[in-house]
Amino acid sequence: MKNGKLRQFVDKIKPTFDKGGKLGFLKSTFEGFETFLFVPNTVSLKGSHIRDSINLKRTMALVVIALLPAVLMGMLNTGYQHFLSQGQDVAFWSGQALWYGFIRVFPLIVVSYIVGLGTEFAVAQVKGHEINEGFLVSGMLIPLIVPVDIPLWMLAVAIVFAVMIGKEIFGGTGMNIFNVALLTRAFLFFAYPIFMSGDKIWIGGMFKGENVVDGFSGATPLAEAAAGNLDSLPSSMDMFMGYIPGSVGETSTLAILIGAFILIYTGIGSWKIMLSATVGGLLMGLLLNVFAVNPFMEVPFWQHMIMGGFAFEVVFMATDPVTATQTETGKWIYGFLIGILAILVRVINPAYPEGMMLAILFMNVFAPLIDYYVVQANIRKRLKRVTA
Repeated sequence: MKNGKLRQFVDKIKPTFDKGGKLGFLKSTFEGFETFLFVPNTVSLKGSHIRDSINLKRTMALVVIALLPAVLMGMLNTGYQHFLSQGQDVAFWSGQALWYGFIRVFPLIVVSYIVGLGTEFAVAQVKGHEINEGFLVSGMLIPLIVPVDIPLWMLAVAIVFAVMIGKEIFGGTGMNIFNVALLTRAFLFFAYPIFMSGDKIWIGGMFKGENVVDGFSGATPLAEAAAGNLDSLPSSMDMFMGYIPGSVGETSTLAILIGAFILIYTGIGSWKIMLSATVGGLLMGLLLNVFAVNPFMEVPFWQHMIMGGFAFEVVFMATDPVTATQTETGKWIYGFLIGILAILVRVINPAYPEGMMLAILFMNVFAPLIDYYVVQANIRKRLKRVTA
């Protein structure tokens, strides 16, 4: 069916979903599908407005494109780690590894979008509002920050909680305080900790004991470091490339950097937040190296950047334009504090050797306050110039 024919078909059935039509109660749902297929033709009738080629839909699409390298590497690594746990010699870049990774990761993506968009559709239908497009990115982020062996029903419950409690009660897209994807992970971590903090969950099939060879451990580098097993850490190159156990999309720093370049080049992601968070993390890691009193504090400060979810969450979570700071100065402060807190929580708190999730959610709460004081400082500075 050609684009013109499809447009004609949609226009033909549209009156059925308008107010007063047979299916008028499904107007919000119909508009959601219509705007997904076509750019809305609504325009401002009065007042000044800015015409721009970048709207919410295009912004979301660019972020999803930036996530694709991490998705591909995540699928490859999922297959690679699975066959490695079974003692099979399979190349990382092989089609066999990619296919296994695809059949394990794709259901996570499907459940994420169906449940998340379904929840948003239901809320919009009840409220009679237009359906927002914000979950297009969250729906891709969520499968990348969870273990590959997470049960699908747990993932569905967590997504419903995050969308309802973390987003819709605040008014929907653009109004939420917390990052929806990270709130999903936080719910899973506190509600089902055995499925988020164990060793076996990071390798496809290990949780169910599928022919795992003797002596193989599915522990992540962070888990090894937290246990004081620094000699068991993978090489820095393996951690940078992503040949390690971990959440689906967080293992390959290389793939994440490619995504970061896309976000910065297109102006979607804030390089100031990325840079300041990295600097904050490096400084805190260096400080802990100086006063090292346990093996985890002895981990070289720069290695924290390629371990766990630091790189992924700095690039794709901390830069969330809704939950991050809006002022330019505030972005430096916000990112720097995230980096500081992430490494501090990661190393000092033995019960949770990650840190990024809690650091970003914590700073999400303080982002409006940071912006407020930055604006007030600018006002006072200008008032002083006027009086002078």
